[in-house]
Amino acid sequence: MEDLAGIHKRLSFQGIEIQAVHDGTADSILIGIRGLVGQMQREDGAKKVRRGMAGVIRDGRHAGGRAYGYRTVPGKPGELEIVEDEATIIRRIFAAYAAGRGPREIAQDLNRGNIRPPRGRRWNASTINGNAKRGTGLIFNELYAGRIVWNKVRMVKDPDTGKRLSRPNPREEWQSIDAPQLRIVEQSVWEQAHALKD
Repeated sequence: MEDLAGIHKRLSFQGIEIQAVHDGTADSILIGIRGLVGQMQREDGAKKVRRGMAGVIRDGRHAGGRAYGYRTVPGKPGELEIVEDEATIIRRIFAAYAAGRGPREIAQDLNRGNIRPPRGRRWNASTINGNAKRGTGLIFNELYAGRIVWNKVRMVKDPDTGKRLSRPNPREEWQSIDAPQLRIVEQSVWEQAHALKD
């Protein structure tokens, strides 16, 4: 609604009319109605996408982006398979963390070994440590323990900059399902690492 009204206001100021194929010259009332309908369709589409993603989770498939240690199975949307080279690194990280080594120290070891990080050029502590509230970072990624978790965050658009920002959802809104075929880290190591984290 806001975008269409702004365009109409600016074009009207320049003396330019908006001609609609079926409705003729667009006036303020038509702009308001079309903007409202467009807004409703956009919001309805977003709800349908989220409902579809929730269904993907219920089916035991992955609805999120790429996770280190996994790749998508070609021709099978939402299905993941383990990348064994990366899984070895994940097991190494969890074993070191469970043994009491800090994220910064682990990251330095990985960088010294020239091991490629999930993103960027270097490993850093935040890649491993993550953020407890958002459930990010390798240590908090439940996929490594054979559990798919979705809806940790929601995306909102900053009205001034137009940039999309993520905001954490309350834990009771998170959706999860067991996926034992995706387990990389043994349960005992997972629990030991999380006991230290707590």
